[in-house]
Amino acid sequence: MSPRRRILLVGALALLGGYWLPGLGKQLLGQLWWRAQAFCDLQTIGAVCEPVRPLIPVLPGLIELLLLLAGVLAVWGAARWCLRPVRELADPIADLGPQNLGHRIRRGGRDELARLARAIDDMLDRVTAGYEGQRRFAANASHELRTPLAVQRTLIEVGMAQSLTAEQLDLLTAQLLATNERNERLIEGLLALSESDQGLRSSTPQRLDEIVTAVLAAYADRAAEAGVTVESRLAPRVVPGERVLLERLVGNLVENGIKYNRPGGRLTVTVGGDPALTVLNTGQTVPGEAVAGLFEPFRRLARDRTNQGGGAGLGLAIARSITQAHDGIIAARPGEDGGLRVDVQLPAVR
Repeated sequence: MSPRRRILLVGALALLGGYWLPGLGKQLLGQLWWRAQAFCDLQTIGAVCEPVRPLIPVLPGLIELLLLLAGVLAVWGAARWCLRPVRELADPIADLGPQNLGHRIRRGGRDELARLARAIDDMLDRVTAGYEGQRRFAANASHELRTPLAVQRTLIEVGMAQSLTAEQLDLLTAQLLATNERNERLIEGLLALSESDQGLRSSTPQRLDEIVTAVLAAYADRAAEAGVTVESRLAPRVVPGERVLLERLVGNLVENGIKYNRPGGRLTVTVGGDPALTVLNTGQTVPGEAVAGLFEPFRRLARDRTNQGGGAGLGLAIARSITQAHDGIIAARPGEDGGLRVDVQLPAVR
């Protein structure tokens, strides 16, 4: 029986009891009083009733006290009976933990406890997804750091195993330097992701169009080297936030737009009302089903970890974290001419 029906049943019984029991109790007490008086008024047993006669006036009070205690016990038992489904639900909840996040209550029915159980199951689904995401993040970070360290170790062992010519030494040094730079970018990306996940330390009005102008100027040489034409359509827009994080957000999107573009391609950056920022490039075609996964840490369109173009797969993950820290929404979809379109919605300054 559902808790609602149990409570309704107990309430109905309590109403009936409150309506009938007082009258019934008075009648019973009246009968007992009359019988006790009649019994003790008999001359033949008057001497026997003399010790009992002082207790007759107290008898109704004792009976009322007993009825009150019986009512309290009945209410206590009814309350435990009504709350028994809650106790039954508490036991499986108490068994939940990191060791069995896959366990679900799966209580059937349409009552309140069934809705609560389904809400707990949905919450556990989200917790499990977050826990698994953190576990994958730690595993991927470990793998990403282990790979270049293994490359560095191999290069050093090769250099120590044999004498190298000046040309070979220069090549070995260049490879070690490139591997070390990649490690630095990876660690910097991990720190930026951790910092943005902690939220904003302060929030002040920022001119988003001016931030985009500065970032595009910083990436102008890289775009020219990649053969990418940069177009900007910047309208004045003020958003609340931290300038450093907003610069990192725009920088990551622009860097990805250049890195994953094609020679002779185009990068279009727009600042407006809604969305506040749009970055569109004309790179390789991105399958629609693969777009959501690009915002996960260490997720790239090319699954081969050795073909990364110098990236660590953290650009869009950091962009998403910074956007969420600014109470914004970031979304992406395949571009009409290939590549990716990323829209960032940010709140306006009140």
